[in-house]
Amino acid sequence: MLLTITLRCATITGGTGSITQQKGGERLVNTRKVKSRLIELGMTQDEAAKKCSMTQPSFNQKVNNVRPMDVDEAMRIAQVLEIPDNEFGIYFFYDGVA
Repeated sequence: MLLTITLRCATITGGTGSITQQKGGERLVNTRKVKSRLIELGMTQDEAAKKCSMTQPSFNQKVNNVRPMDVDEAMRIAQVLEIPDNEFGIYFFYDGVA
C-alpha cells in the first residue's frame, strides 16, 4: 500500500521517514483518536499489536508517544484499525489543533 500524505509541514510517502516525538506538537500520534478507534472496533491493544506484528508493550509505547513510530508501522496500524486514507493525518500527524 502506497500512501502519500501532504501536511502543512511536509509531504510523507509511505515507506519512508518516521513520525517523530517532538514536544512542540509536531507530528505526534493522536493517542486519543487511536484509542477511541480501538474502542469503536471493540479491539484491545494486545489484539491490535498482534495484528500489526508488534508486542503489546511496543504498540502501547508507540501509540502513547513514548517511542518513535515509522511510517510503515503507522500504515500497518491504520490498516488494522480500518482508518481511511483521507484520515491518516488526523491519527498519525496530529498537531494538537482540533
